[in-house]
Amino acid sequence: MSGAGEPIGLIAGGGMMPIRLADAAAKAGRPVFCILVEGHADPAGFARFPHEVVRLGQIGRMLGALRSRRIRDLVLAGRVTRPSLLSFRFDADGARLVAKLGRAAIFGGDDGLLSAVLRVIRAEGFNPLGVQDILLELLVEEGVRTRLGPSADARADIARGVQALQQLGAADIGQACVVQQGMVLAVEAIEGTDAMLARCAGLRRAGPGGVLVKLVKPRQHTGIDMPTIGPDTVRAAAAAGLEGIAIEAKSGHSGTLVVDRAETIAAADAAGLFLLALRPAEFLQSVQREGYAT
Repeated sequence: MSGAGEPIGLIAGGGMMPIRLADAAAKAGRPVFCILVEGHADPAGFARFPHEVVRLGQIGRMLGALRSRRIRDLVLAGRVTRPSLLSFRFDADGARLVAKLGRAAIFGGDDGLLSAVLRVIRAEGFNPLGVQDILLELLVEEGVRTRLGPSADARADIARGVQALQQLGAADIGQACVVQQGMVLAVEAIEGTDAMLARCAGLRRAGPGGVLVKLVKPRQHTGIDMPTIGPDTVRAAAAAGLEGIAIEAKSGHSGTLVVDRAETIAAADAAGLFLLALRPAEFLQSVQREGYAT
C-alpha cells in the first residue's frame, strides 16, 4: 500500500471488512479517519479510530470532515443497502452531487452508478482506492484451495455458471449464481449472495449438489465494489446442499475477495465442500477440452 504516513479516509458500511481495512491501514503507518454510515456501521467497532457517524444524505458533512483532515485517499467498504432516492434527505452538497451523477446512473445498474460515483469522487479532489489496494492478500491465486476438488459434473456446472454470469454481468446484473445439473437455480440480485443461497435450499433437485459461482462482472468497477465470500458464505452454501464454490482467481488487483481465508477454507473442508479459484476464459477452455462443454 502506497502513501505511508499520509491520512486515509474510510467510508464504512456494515460488516467486518471496514474494521479490517482500518486496522491494516493503521498498521501500515497511515492515520485513519472513518465516516460511519448511520444504521449500517457499528460505532463500537471503530472506538479506537477517530470517526463521525453520518447519515447517507449528509454528503456535505462527509466531505467537510474529510477535507478538514486533509484526506485525499478514500476507500468505501462494507454493506450498505441501496435505498430509494425518495427516502433520502440530502443536504445542499448532496443535492448538488446527486445532480452530477445523472439520471441514467441513478436509475441504472450498480456498475453505472459506481462509475458515476467514482467520477464525482475524483472531481471533488479525492483519490478512490479499492479494498484490494489495502488488503491485497484477500485475493486468491488460481487453483483448488480445499482438500476436495470439483467432480466432472461440478466442473460442467461451474462452466455453465461462468457463461451465465458473463452474460448477466454484461447487463449489470449480479455477481453470483447457483447451478445444479446444468440448470441455473438462482441468480444474485439486490438481496445479496447469502439470501440467494437461502432461496436455493427449496429449489435443489435430487442428485449431485449444485455449485455457487461468484465472479467479477465484465465491466465491474473494482475500485469500489468487489465480489466477496467468507465463512458465512460457506455455511450458507452447505445449508443449501451445494457441492462447492467457484470464485475468480487473482488477476492483478482484481478477483473475488476471500475474507478470513483460513477460516473460510477450514469451514469448506469441514462441510465437505470444494473451493476453486479460476480464471474464467481458461476454465471454459479446459472444460471444453474435457468434453463437458455446456
